[in-house]
Amino acid sequence: MHTLRLRDREFRPGEHAVMAVVNRTPDSFYDRGRTFGFDAALAAVGEAVAAGADIVDIGGVKAGPGDTVDAAEEIRRVADLVAAVREAHPDLVISVDTWRAEVGEVVAGAGADLLNDTWGGPDPGLAEVAAKHGIGLVCAHAGGVIPRTRPHRIGYGDVVADVVSHTVALAERAVRAGVREDAILIDPAHDFGKNTWHSLEVGRRLGELVDTGWPVLVAVSNKDFVGETLGGLPVDERHAGTIATLAVSAWQGARVFRVHDAASARAALATVGALRPRPGGQL
Repeated sequence: MHTLRLRDREFRPGEHAVMAVVNRTPDSFYDRGRTFGFDAALAAVGEAVAAGADIVDIGGVKAGPGDTVDAAEEIRRVADLVAAVREAHPDLVISVDTWRAEVGEVVAGAGADLLNDTWGGPDPGLAEVAAKHGIGLVCAHAGGVIPRTRPHRIGYGDVVADVVSHTVALAERAVRAGVREDAILIDPAHDFGKNTWHSLEVGRRLGELVDTGWPVLVAVSNKDFVGETLGGLPVDERHAGTIATLAVSAWQGARVFRVHDAASARAALATVGALRPRPGGQL
């Protein structure tokens, strides 16, 4: 199992890191633009840090379909915020949610420590950017879909096997490009290129990703599969399901948890850490 090293932080096997979401988008599915304004976004970062976040993930493009956001606009939304967060929080691990190498280059220069590619590597240049700047990379599985699109009736012979093979291949490609092995995570990307059944199957068998040795990131906070599993609950009623999914993921060995509520996630993960058996059966 790899020890994950980002900036000056180390996250060893068995330890949990909370990654708080801060979106500079006017149309986020969760907060509906609450942190689109620069000052609001910067304040949200401070609140997340106070709530126990180890990493803050800054995004400038809504994941789902919506208005077109080109690279120049994405940079306008996130680069200055990254620089301001770096100045305000020198020790914080800063992640940027982007699939574009052009954006990655700018935010790396502004102080980002991690590039979170949730779309499964559509731009191979992103790994080259991470290697050039000595920063981290998230290698995710999105079923080969075009960024910001939803597949129609997507299918897999074995969704978990597909997730494992794709994310590991991306991680190995990143190493060949020069990204440090100890700065790479893999992410099954629940709901990306997957229906609810697929996301649940990934959740049940997350240990198969953990067994690859790469640190596993899970991003399940308030997602559609949680709401559908609980009978079609709207976004603002998915908190309990989110916490349950985080706990199950942590129990299976996931290491980094991308969430909207850092304080609740920190409490849930601390509980899992206390309950899980320790090596050698020690108390």
